[in-house]
Amino acid sequence: MANASSLTILEISAIFLSITALLTYVNQRFIGLPTTIGVMVISIVLSMIAIFLGFLGFDQLIDYEVSLLNRLDFTEVLLDGMLSMLLFAGALHVNIGDLKRYRLPIGILACIGTIVSAVLIATALYFMLPLLDFGIPFIWCLLFGALISPTDPIAVMGILASAGAPKSIETVIAGESLFNDGIGVVIFVLLLGILSSGDIPTANYVAHTLAVEAGGGIIFGLGLGAILYYLLKSIDSYQE
Repeated sequence: MANASSLTILEISAIFLSITALLTYVNQRFIGLPTTIGVMVISIVLSMIAIFLGFLGFDQLIDYEVSLLNRLDFTEVLLDGMLSMLLFAGALHVNIGDLKRYRLPIGILACIGTIVSAVLIATALYFMLPLLDFGIPFIWCLLFGALISPTDPIAVMGILASAGAPKSIETVIAGESLFNDGIGVVIFVLLLGILSSGDIPTANYVAHTLAVEAGGGIIFGLGLGAILYYLLKSIDSYQE
């Protein structure tokens, strides 16, 4: 087994993509759950097996996994890389007219729903971890809640399509899954700022963070999308 410290980010990404593809095949071939749920279930089972083997003294696999993850920069790989591709892929299948029609429930679910979800997850984690002799402060539980609350738009749309959900429900839930990532990022950044500085952020700081993370992203996306639309419209090459 190669030393994880000698691997590049590209090689590590290739390893994770290959593992995901293998787990997807196993789910489709032998389990038959929706793809996202099946891959998650198999991953949890494999993680529990690795932890159990670690208790038995076979901890080389866990050590390798830890060294592999330590090579990754969370912001660079997830927030700046994978998240943008997931949102783009999800937005391709959403109709703007439908989003406008259901903007109120989408906005309520994306804003209030994400906050409520983060608080509920944090509360459950705060009371469950001491049962495992691993208690942590509540604000760290909130940080995890903000991280885990936003849903994957691709997974959501895939599950809704396979379930045959009505178009209105599909639009609302898919739209919410696209916008709750921005709310989750703002909550995560605010909580991380509190943990870093130890100070409670002011209303101006919250408004500025929301404007930069959400409003700035919208403006940048609209500008970049308009330029790309103009470039594609000006040529007649479908291969591009």
